[in-house]
This record gives sequence, C-alpha cells and structure tokens, in this order.
Amino acid sequence: MSLTLARLTVPGLLLALSLAGATRAEEVTLEHDGLTLNGNLTLAEGTTLADGVLLVTHGTLAHNAMEIIETLQGLLQEGGINSLAINLGLGIDNRHGMYDCATPHRHRHGDAVAEIGAWVAWLNAQGAGDIVLVGHSRGGNQTAWYASQASSPKIKGVILIAPMTREAGQAAGGYRKRFDKDLGPVLAEAQALADAGKGGTLMAHVDFVYCRDTSATAGAFVSYHGEEPRLNTPRLLAGIHVPVLVLAGSEDDVTTGLPEKLEPMADGGKVRLVVIDGADHFFRDLYAEEMAEAMVEFIQGL
Repeated sequence: MSLTLARLTVPGLLLALSLAGATRAEEVTLEHDGLTLNGNLTLAEGTTLADGVLLVTHGTLAHNAMEIIETLQGLLQEGGINSLAINLGLGIDNRHGMYDCATPHRHRHGDAVAEIGAWVAWLNAQGAGDIVLVGHSRGGNQTAWYASQASSPKIKGVILIAPMTREAGQAAGGYRKRFDKDLGPVLAEAQALADAGKGGTLMAHVDFVYCRDTSATAGAFVSYHGEEPRLNTPRLLAGIHVPVLVLAGSEDDVTTGLPEKLEPMADGGKVRLVVIDGADHFFRDLYAEEMAEAMVEFIQGL
C-alpha cells in the first residue's frame, strides 16, 4: 500500500496529530454531465497525489465542509495522508453548502455513483497513486454501490462510516415517522410517471427525504423512496472485491442496528467492523480521533 499514512504506527499518528503541519488545501473542479463539480483536496506535508489519496463522499443533502468531513481531513492531513472530499452536484452547478430544501429536487441517489467514478478518473489523470474510497451515511451507501461495480486497479480499499441501511419495507415506515403520512400514494404516482417515461415531471408539494412541502421530479422521488435493494449497504459488500472497513457508533440513532446487521459478514478479513463506543452518527470530538486511528490500522493492513 503506497499511501503515506501506511508508514505510520498508530502511536506515530497520535504524535503527528499534536504537530501542526503546513496547510496544503485547495478547491479542485471537474466537468461532469453538464455540471461543474468541486472538491477540497488536502495534501499532507511532503507528499503528492502519487503517494495515494482518500476519496471522501458526504451524506444526504450535505457537503464537504460539514464537521465530520472537515475534521477527518484535518486529522488525516496532520497524520500524513492525502484526501479529496467532494461535493456531490445534486443537480446544481458548482454546489457548496447544504442543499436548500426549497430548491426543486431533480437529483437521483444514483447520480453520486457516476460522480464518484468521475472523480476516480480525475485522480488517475492527475497521477494519483493508490485510492481508498470513503463515504459517510448515505455517501457510504453510494461509495459501496460504486465500489461494487468498479474495476480500477488503483482502488485498494473501502471505508464506510455509519453507512445507510434500508431493508425491504423500511422506506414506508421511515416516511410515516418523519412526515406523519403514507408513502404509498405519492410513490405510486411517481412510479407511474417514471414508468411512462415522464421521470422528469416535477411533482409539487411533496415531502422528500428530509424536506417538507417541496418539489421533486418523479424520477428523483422513486430513486430516493422506492424499493431498491442496493440502498441497503450490507447487501453490496459481497460484490466489493477489495478490503472493507465499516465504522459504527454505538450511540448512532440514524443508522440504527448497524453492528447487528454486519456481524454475520464481518470476518475481520475482507470485511472488518469497528464499533466506537459512545460515538453517534457524526463521530464528534474525541470520537473523530478514534475513527482516524481505526482508519490508519485498516490502511496499514492493505
């Protein structure tokens, strides 16, 4: 494994975290499917992309400057590792910050899979060395989805941080809990439009993902709320042919029951599960350091 961080021991990482290195971060962009996509590229002192890089994807309707992503990039940079944290386009040109719920939703869950692939191609074109894919929450699912069909020999591992799970029938229950209404009628309308080739039709006054009384295309609604087996991250792991680390927080009330769902397949070899006691969905404060340590140990074993 050529990632610079792999040359550090875990105690070495902790020492490095106490020493502030030179800040080397810049926004980079690429053109994809008619949109400008951007990402924050952070290089550790004395390294180049040829030393390897983590490609990091954020969660639902979020962005690459949210606390968990920004903290992780800082910790890893100080520990000697490069990272590229991307902003998913979500249908918006050169998007930054949280997605505004009032903006019509034309994006689809699967768009991120293609965008991750575009960033992998960009990294290859820049002469990057080994790549480890990282994703948080929904971004963990999208990362796993991409990894399950990726063929790039540069990809050496996958790290999923509190990745999304959704078993059959859970979408309806989650929708009712969040919006106090049935998913069925709205999903049926959206599915009928999509099946008729009208997936781009904008549906007004719908509740969508986390957003109340917004608008979304029929295709977007089906993509996020329909019964799609690949939205359940554990189902994807068998199709990933490089080592996988899954990080879970014992107090996570968003991706609930993740350790129990993964224990049958977490063999400590190809799939490794680390549960951080006390951490919630966002691994705040000292839990972020524990998360970074677990990532170091995983990378050292690649």
